[in-house]
Amino acid sequence: MVNKARMIGKIADLVHEKRLDGISDIRDESDRDGMRIVIELKRDAQSSVVLNYLFKHTQLQETFGAIMLALVDGQPKLLNLKEMIAQYILHQEDVVTRRTRYDLEKSQARAHILEGLLKALDNIDAIVHLIRASRDTAEAKQGLIEQFDFSERQAQAILDMRLARLTNLEADKLMAEYDELQKTIAYLQSILADRSLLLCVIKEELTLIRDRYADARRSEISLIDGEIDIEELIPKDDMVVTLSHYGYVKRLPLSTYRAQARGGKGVSAQALREEDYTEQLYTVHSHDDLLFFTDQGRAYNVKCYEIPEASRVARGTAIVNVLPLYPDEKVTNMIPVPKEDRENQYLIMATRHGLIKKTALSAFRNIRRSGIIAIILQENDSLIGAELIEGGDVILGSRKGQAIRFSDHRIRATSRTSMGVRSMRLDKGDEIISLASIEEGAQVLVVTEDGYGKRSDPDEYRVTNRGGKGVKAMNITKKTGLLAALLMVQPEEDIMIITDDGTIIRTPAEDIRETGRNAQGVRLMRVAEGSKIVDVARAEREPEDDEDGMIEQPDHDTEAALNEDQAEDAVGESEHAESDI
Repeated sequence: MVNKARMIGKIADLVHEKRLDGISDIRDESDRDGMRIVIELKRDAQSSVVLNYLFKHTQLQETFGAIMLALVDGQPKLLNLKEMIAQYILHQEDVVTRRTRYDLEKSQARAHILEGLLKALDNIDAIVHLIRASRDTAEAKQGLIEQFDFSERQAQAILDMRLARLTNLEADKLMAEYDELQKTIAYLQSILADRSLLLCVIKEELTLIRDRYADARRSEISLIDGEIDIEELIPKDDMVVTLSHYGYVKRLPLSTYRAQARGGKGVSAQALREEDYTEQLYTVHSHDDLLFFTDQGRAYNVKCYEIPEASRVARGTAIVNVLPLYPDEKVTNMIPVPKEDRENQYLIMATRHGLIKKTALSAFRNIRRSGIIAIILQENDSLIGAELIEGGDVILGSRKGQAIRFSDHRIRATSRTSMGVRSMRLDKGDEIISLASIEEGAQVLVVTEDGYGKRSDPDEYRVTNRGGKGVKAMNITKKTGLLAALLMVQPEEDIMIITDDGTIIRTPAEDIRETGRNAQGVRLMRVAEGSKIVDVARAEREPEDDEDGMIEQPDHDTEAALNEDQAEDAVGESEHAESDI
């Protein structure tokens, strides 16, 4: 029920109205061999994105709703497919039974007439004499009934018989017809007496309908289950998978990163747009699973080899071309899943409104292509983080500068389709912004929206019970702004800080001052007026390119800014000293 010309016109309108980018030309190449519409894309267009848009906004894909409502024993009832087929078979049983009874009665009536005609041929002379001696048809009929024991129908058939039927040839035909009717009557009676034979009749008739009207299968089958395993065709190799902040994913062989002697310059890992950066990087096996969690509480499973392979300097493929994400759905975490020891591992998920949940990793074993629900979210809530854990402590940070640390044993394991339990009691207007697991040798980094931050020893965050208000992670003031991130960092890592206007700064973690938990920290980034920090991520240390040993001297503005930062640091240290006292 889709008009091809109108559909092409709709696509053209979307292109002309600038609502759909990426299409350069549309051609109708339909002919007598079938329908064919060619849509050419621009060089930088993502084919799957354009196709998904066409599916959603044009008649290239249509849904047809069928209401499976039927009368069952005189009552309207909604049926599933199996029930509908069962009711149809019962209906066919009734139809075939009635038809068979009708055919049987008709055959028996005809056999009754033939019996009378054959009997009349055996007594033809007496019957002819009786008819000639009768005054009218009624008297002749009554005489046949009384003298020869014919029924009324047989007597009428004899009176209606033509003289030509008295020949021997016609008599043979009547006998052959009578014998055939006897076989038919026996067959029809057997159908009525045996339900299995009745079902065989229904099956034969449905098969005839199928052979007459069925056409070739139109849906494609890409893989025959049990015949071939596509994983067997993929070479086993160690791969590096990266996910950027703006959602570009790629994989490349681990051998791409060749070993270098100490002090080498390194190699470029990814050519990203200026404001993008690699947020997550994992070394996995080509046959390993990767779990992707989104802010809407869904989980997607992708084999490593299903992620498009790219060159070392390519930025990769947009994640929307790899996962069938919902509108406005954003990936928050990528977690590699090992093939072994799944039974002893758990996934911990935290939401913005203060719920936390622990679910066995084995519950995410069989994930369909369209994804599954990882956590049930309340209205306006969202998933802010997920961690794979085998036992240990987790720490959460809130927007108003509170943090809570507790053991994962305080979280009871629940099913995949559950909401979880309370992680932290939040004040009005507060929300959870970060989830992290305590790592050996790592420190707690907190960064505020206005660019202040600090490192603290994890031991300063005492272990408490789940569901409390927690402890102060940072001295939040009007100058620092609210908390933007809380995460674990290793001293040898870099920190990527990004603002809502796209500005990024990268700084070594060891250059961030280590202070007490109650301090307000030092300035990490000068945020433009009206902007704020929206995300902080860990990254591998970027080697410094210090050619010829030249170090650029700071200009007067930079020198003044450094002096101001040193003064602020001194204030921060003073406040920290007072809080310690």
